[in-house]
Amino acid sequence: MKLFKRLIFLAFTTLNLLAHAQASTELLLAEVAEKSIEPSAYLVSEKLDGVRAIWDGKVLRFRSGNTVPAPAWFTSSLPKIPLDGELWLARGQFEALSGIVRTFPPNDLDWRKVRYEIFELPNAPGSFTDRYRRLHEIITAAKFPQLHLVEQRILTSNQQLRTWLDEVVRAGGEGLMLHLASAPYQTGRQDVLLKLKPVLDAEAKVIGYRPGKGKFIGMLGSLELETDAGIRFRLGVGFKNADRLNPPPIGSRVTFTYRGLTKNGVPRFASFFRVRADLSD
Repeated sequence: MKLFKRLIFLAFTTLNLLAHAQASTELLLAEVAEKSIEPSAYLVSEKLDGVRAIWDGKVLRFRSGNTVPAPAWFTSSLPKIPLDGELWLARGQFEALSGIVRTFPPNDLDWRKVRYEIFELPNAPGSFTDRYRRLHEIITAAKFPQLHLVEQRILTSNQQLRTWLDEVVRAGGEGLMLHLASAPYQTGRQDVLLKLKPVLDAEAKVIGYRPGKGKFIGMLGSLELETDAGIRFRLGVGFKNADRLNPPPIGSRVTFTYRGLTKNGVPRFASFFRVRADLSD
C-alpha cells in the first residue's frame, strides 16, 4: 500500500510539473547506423556521454526547453549566436555531470570542470562541412577555454570506422556519430545523422508502474513504457535499488539499452540505463 501511495504521489506531482514545462526545442536527432556503413560521405565524431544543451545567443537550454542553471560567467562568455552541443565532463562521468548542471544555485567550482562541446550551428546556411568550418572560426575567436569544437574526422573505409569505434569503446566512450557532410541544417529524426554503438539505446516515456515481487516487495517491479512510435512494453531490469525505491516519474523519459527489435517492434533484451537528465530538471 505504501508503494502505491508513493507512486500515485509521484505521478500526480510529475504531471503537474510537465503541464507547466516549456515545449521541447526542435533539434536534429540521430538514426541508427548499419555496422556495414561506408563512412566516406560523412564527418565522424565520438558520441559524447553528456547533456545536450542549446544556446540561442542569450539563454542556454536543455533539450526539454528548460533553462540550464549555469553561472553567469559561463553564459556571458559564449558567442552571441546560436550553438548546439553537449555539456560534458569526461568519459564515464555522466552522473557527476548531471548533478552539476541541474543544481541551483550553480556551484562555480563544479562548473569550472564543465566543457561545452559544440557540434552544430543551428539554422546556418550551407552544408555540414561549411557549418563545421564556420564553427571552428567562431570558437577560436571566442577564446573561452570551456568552449570546444567536437572533433570531426574524415574516414574512407568501414575498417577505419570499426577500428576507431573499438578504440573509443575500449577507452570508455559510447560510440560514434556520422553526420552527412553535404547535409543542410535540419531538425527532427533524420538519416543525415547516424549513431554507431556496440549496444543500441533509445528513449521512451514512463506511462505506468508494476509493483515488485519477492525481494522487490515494497519497491518498483517494472516500468510501463511507450516509445515515440507508440510501442508499449514493460522494463524490469537494469535498476539499482535506489531506482526501485524512487522510480522515474510518470511522464518522464528514460533511456534504455536493447539488442534489436521483435517483429512487432518491441525492444529485445531491454535494460534500464538512466532517466534523461534534461527532462528531470
